[in-house]
Amino acid sequence: MAVKIRLARAGARNRPFFRIVAADSRSPRDGRFIEKLGTYNPMLAKEHPERVVLNEERIKHWLSVGAKPSERVAHFLFQAKLGPKPEIHETPQKSAPRAKAQERMKAAAAAAEAPKEAQA
Repeated sequence: MAVKIRLARAGARNRPFFRIVAADSRSPRDGRFIEKLGTYNPMLAKEHPERVVLNEERIKHWLSVGAKPSERVAHFLFQAKLGPKPEIHETPQKSAPRAKAQERMKAAAAAAEAPKEAQA
């Protein structure tokens, strides 16, 4: 059984609240889970101590037996010094502006630099 440490959404519409859970990777996001490991409340300020609450002892146990954290949970674990820094994924090329738009952006940047050079 492949175990993931991931977020399970709770809370009302427009008021998100997440549980950090250890779950079988085949079970649905908000479905059955093995154990609750903490909470995440994105409605609180970033510096608020209850924004991310982790049960460090149980998280260490699940990581030791091979559970894989999701990207967001890996970021939380890094902030709590429980895991390595997560890999940053590059933006896909599909979402980059097309050739003509890139040319317009370069021309606009060159036009913005031209007055600065003339003043110097």
